[in-house]
Amino acid sequence: MSASAPSPGRSGRPVPPTPVIFDLDGTLVDSEPNYYEAGRRLLAGYGVPDFSWEQHTRFIGIGTRETLEILGREFGIDAPVEELLAGKNRAYLELARMHTEVFPEMRTLVERLAAAGHPMAVASGSSRAAIEAVLAGTGLDALLTTLVSAEEVAHGKPEPDVFLEAAHRLGAVPGDCVVLEDAPPGALAAQRAGMRCIAVPYVAATVDDPAFAGAGLLFRGGQREFTARAAYEWLGRTAS
Repeated sequence: MSASAPSPGRSGRPVPPTPVIFDLDGTLVDSEPNYYEAGRRLLAGYGVPDFSWEQHTRFIGIGTRETLEILGREFGIDAPVEELLAGKNRAYLELARMHTEVFPEMRTLVERLAAAGHPMAVASGSSRAAIEAVLAGTGLDALLTTLVSAEEVAHGKPEPDVFLEAAHRLGAVPGDCVVLEDAPPGALAAQRAGMRCIAVPYVAATVDDPAFAGAGLLFRGGQREFTARAAYEWLGRTAS
């Protein structure tokens, strides 16, 4: 059987390649250090010093707009969220263009899925400009061309909107899709979308979060444990 041939299902008939939807930040790429630094710089400019990494981790998996709305309220920042969003995006894009690391096994998985003909999309809480900058800078834009930003839907994660829109753009039934996620809000969004989930927790402390309990495949050790081979073989075993 060639690499691109559909695998046989339980009935013996060929099964179309599974549509796969990737979260971006913390899943495909290690962009959280850049997001943290962009947020730290932004808040410092509004008189909020010493924003810590621990404070930042509360918002991993939540869209940038929602994050800034919460931080604006918590720190009493008297500025429109659009102003904060524009400022953080400028700082983040500057950092992202300088360097963003792709998790090596994730790159391997994307390449293997592409070779086998799996429809793929990226669905992220980041702005579309940020998604495009990161994918272009890492070379993943050649393989991942269907993109959905939380800016383009009514509600960000943990609501299912970005994943449902990604399935729509792929021409796929949501229940046929598999999501790769690193954060509880994203895993919960996948569940609410009726999609299976491969969970690769970015923050070790979240591994026992109830949102990950429904994942079809959970790599408890995060990216240290994740392998493209294990994920790909699981996709093959669960194809229906």
